[in-house]
Amino acid sequence: MAYQALYRVWRPQRFDDMIGQEVITRTLKNAITTNQISHAYLFAGPRGTGKTSAAKIFAKAINCHHQVDGEPCNECETCKAITAGTLNDVIEIDAASNNGVEEIRDIRDKVKYAPTVADYKVYIIDEVHMLSTGAFNALLKTLEEPPANVIFILATTEPHKIPATIISRTQRFDFKRIAANDSYDRMIYILKQKNVTYDDQAVKVIAKAAEGGMRDALSILDQALSFGDNEITLDNALLVTGSVTHELLATYIAQVLAGDTKAALASLQSVLEAGKDAERFTEDIIGYSRDLLLYQQAPQMVEEAEMGSVSADFQALAKQTPAQTMYAMINELNAIQQQMRFTTHPDVYLEILTIKLAEIGRQKGSAPVATASAPAPDAAAPAPTQAAGSAEVSELQHEIDQLRSAVKQLEQAPAQTTAAPAKAKPRVTKSPAAKEVNLAKIYPVLGSATREKLNQLQEVWPDLLNSLTVTQRAVMKVSQPVAAANSGVIVAFDYSFLYQRATTDHELTDALENGLDRMIGSALPVVFVPKDEWPVIRKNYLTAHKDELQATGDSVAEPAKPAANPVVTKAEALFGKNIVDVKQD
Repeated sequence: MAYQALYRVWRPQRFDDMIGQEVITRTLKNAITTNQISHAYLFAGPRGTGKTSAAKIFAKAINCHHQVDGEPCNECETCKAITAGTLNDVIEIDAASNNGVEEIRDIRDKVKYAPTVADYKVYIIDEVHMLSTGAFNALLKTLEEPPANVIFILATTEPHKIPATIISRTQRFDFKRIAANDSYDRMIYILKQKNVTYDDQAVKVIAKAAEGGMRDALSILDQALSFGDNEITLDNALLVTGSVTHELLATYIAQVLAGDTKAALASLQSVLEAGKDAERFTEDIIGYSRDLLLYQQAPQMVEEAEMGSVSADFQALAKQTPAQTMYAMINELNAIQQQMRFTTHPDVYLEILTIKLAEIGRQKGSAPVATASAPAPDAAAPAPTQAAGSAEVSELQHEIDQLRSAVKQLEQAPAQTTAAPAKAKPRVTKSPAAKEVNLAKIYPVLGSATREKLNQLQEVWPDLLNSLTVTQRAVMKVSQPVAAANSGVIVAFDYSFLYQRATTDHELTDALENGLDRMIGSALPVVFVPKDEWPVIRKNYLTAHKDELQATGDSVAEPAKPAANPVVTKAEALFGKNIVDVKQD
């Protein structure tokens, strides 16, 4: 018989053989024992954690007439046929290649027929998240109310891609990543059964490299066996996984923390010359840095993860390294790791990474690392943080005081303008906001503005403000329309800083124009202007267009009032007779 991979040979055949999923296996066994079997299940979790294996064991257990405590016997014809994949009543479907509506409709048509040999017909749909939207809709009704003696088991690595309507019709079981200790124990058991010599540290390296997947662990173990001619050694395991030894990692981290760039680059060069994978090396550094950080707070957690192999050098380095340094290093490592995925020269990124980590070590880690005792870095670390925090608070308080004084000056501005008009003019002309007033938009509106249009706008102005958001309403609260025409609206602001903010807020302008369209039937363009500059702008316009207004006044003037001033007439038309006050020079 041809050689079979370890993960196929040692696939669990009973619930008790499954590793690291005790809660799920106990629940399924109790459901079988008490005959509380649901019509649909969803097995979700990372790859290689036993989802498909649990589905097959469950299919055997519910159809086995000799099951004991929810476990299949694996000796009867039904169990053997399901294990071999030859029983027609247990159907495995790969949704990645059968994800169309037609395949699901075929299932929906055949599900009506009773099982031929077994007690239950079981559909195991793997990678169910790959089904199309139409396929999910076709499966929905059948999944909710399947015929008697039919069970659906859906397996997926990405449950967030499954519609909520599907999930709500199933019993969901979340498979967790398998701990390195459990993977290690399972591999030791398999190696002993195969009578293979092995290095204990090599198996630990493989268990950590699997990252919670039992299938990945057995695949790496298979590679190491082939590479080492049925012998597992530490060197072979490191070569197969692309990892580096703890001693080399400790040396590299100590060098960058000490700010010794030259030595750290030399260590990196030896790693690259040994053919180690760059991304794997980066992951190892991240894992080592994370362990240093955790060891300061929870040593027991790190010892369990490292399966008891925590060296004295590691403990000393964890005590001497401040947490802030590790935070900065891990952030830099994550950034470089993201960039390395899209490059063909990862060695360049590793060299840059080494230089940056050494700079972090010189800036933050050099003084604490030299400290003999662990409490010193912790006691010294908050000092710069508190100093920086107090400096920021003082700066913010200063800015708040400046803003308060500016608001007081603005509130007093109208009174100063009335009391001393001679002093108000220079202040207006020197205002930076005056340069930003768009006269090209204001003058056309003034040319066709009418009092009737302004009255119409003033009537709907409160309702228009109420239709805005809270933030927009706060900006517009100290504004009012001062001129209106069929070509636009001019809005004056009491305070220049609010005028500045409104001119740059395009969402506010759009909201005002849309609101006018709803209330008066036309989306008039809105032009903003500071209130203290509005009289100057209005006077300049009337002066500049005096001849034009004179000609217009002559054409429309009545014979009984030949002495009427066209400028006054236009001003009255714009702002109303009750507002215009004519004073003779």
